[in-house]
Amino acid sequence: MMTLVAEDLRVFAVFARHRNFTRAAVELHVSQPALHTRIRKLQERLGHELYVKRGRSLLLTDAGERLALFANDEADRATDFLRTLGIESPRPTVLTAGSGAYLYLLGEPIRRYVAKGRELRLLTGDAARTLEAVRDGTADVGVTALGVPPTDLDCELLGQFPQTLITRADHRLAERRSVRLKDLQDEALVVPPKGRPHREQLERALLDQGVRWSVAVEAEGWELLVHFVRLGIGPAVVNGSVRTSGAVRKVPVKDLPPIRYYVVSRGDRGAELKELLASRQPPGKSV
Repeated sequence: MMTLVAEDLRVFAVFARHRNFTRAAVELHVSQPALHTRIRKLQERLGHELYVKRGRSLLLTDAGERLALFANDEADRATDFLRTLGIESPRPTVLTAGSGAYLYLLGEPIRRYVAKGRELRLLTGDAARTLEAVRDGTADVGVTALGVPPTDLDCELLGQFPQTLITRADHRLAERRSVRLKDLQDEALVVPPKGRPHREQLERALLDQGVRWSVAVEAEGWELLVHFVRLGIGPAVVNGSVRTSGAVRKVPVKDLPPIRYYVVSRGDRGAELKELLASRQPPGKSV
């Protein structure tokens, strides 16, 4: 009968968190080939593939996700037991979020949490990766924008933001109090790359309205979009949480839905961090 030892669980939990052999090996203080061999042997002993390679990314299989969840649950149980003995476990709280959330929403809560002497590990990922990390226990808490919150996780509204058009002050729409999508007829827009959720939503909305438009430039990340707008390459539609300088005007787009950010968790994981995030502002308040 095959047995899983604590070290197997610890190693796989680190690998599952990073989904990257190089970074996981650095954290575990082992060589990358040694870690690769250990994970391969674990797969052989279990008789199941634990991850698959998709392009440049490593994704956990169903068996891998269940093993990661088990490993993280066991770590939590050990932490709780040590706490009953008055021993504080070194395991940090793990928060995962996208770059926009870190840049514009989470700076102050993170500073306050760390100022309390709490250890915090940060991961980055899009909405799908954030939900996956919370589901398999790799992360205790996630913050991400969601259209429809999943029913299998605890989701609490952190805040909502209008979608806004950002332009240079000399653009024809810069002085408008609000715009509609039809006002973007024949505009060359600064947009995220193909396949990004924001790009897909915007393309569908423009198509539904019969608006002709073109791509001025594709840019990865809100800050680069703002940079290109500031240079005069073209306007962009962004999440209203994005901060801009005085040289860039923000005009709400009336016929696009607001972007809603949620704090995502499972059970009582990361309770203190969730409480701190919830105190950031009243739930449901537009900002």
